[in-house]
Amino acid sequence: MRTLLATLALLCVMAPAVTRSQPGTPQRPAVDIADADIRATIKAAPAEGVMDQQIRVVDIGPYNVAVGVLHRAAKAKQTAISHAQVTEVYHIIDGAGTLVTGGEMLEPTSSPADGNTVKVLVGPSTGGTAIRGGQSRRVGPGDVIVIPPGVAHWFSAVESDMNYLVVRIDAEHVLPAGYVNPAITRSAAR
Repeated sequence: MRTLLATLALLCVMAPAVTRSQPGTPQRPAVDIADADIRATIKAAPAEGVMDQQIRVVDIGPYNVAVGVLHRAAKAKQTAISHAQVTEVYHIIDGAGTLVTGGEMLEPTSSPADGNTVKVLVGPSTGGTAIRGGQSRRVGPGDVIVIPPGVAHWFSAVESDMNYLVVRIDAEHVLPAGYVNPAITRSAAR
């Protein structure tokens, strides 16, 4: 019975991959985001503020994948946020702080539908002043955090200026497919 269940589970996992590899299934090209583009975007960050910049949004068929960078100055005021439809994966490049996830967002306010946060960065979202409760952990260079849709998150403390790469998985296609940050001088056709 265990062998049968394991085999069925394996088939369920492999079936989509086999289907995608069949002749006639259109393949999408790989998309490069150079370290130079990431560093150039970080360099544009305000020294004492918070910056969230999408670099690219790629339509890969069933969902969009966006890549961006965030800068959080230790001196800046940090706010909480949760995203209704987008999963975020953070990879801390440099700096350190305390990240809180889950819990109750304080003073929740919906992000304006016509604002950059909703239209380009993360889709429909709710911001707040802080989080009560939740799970706190110290994060630093090399750490990776996966934040599912609907999970409030907040840096309750930033020990030293932080820069981190963010990969956003957009299963609902709420982000603008094909978006390329205007500050990036490289060709979008790479």
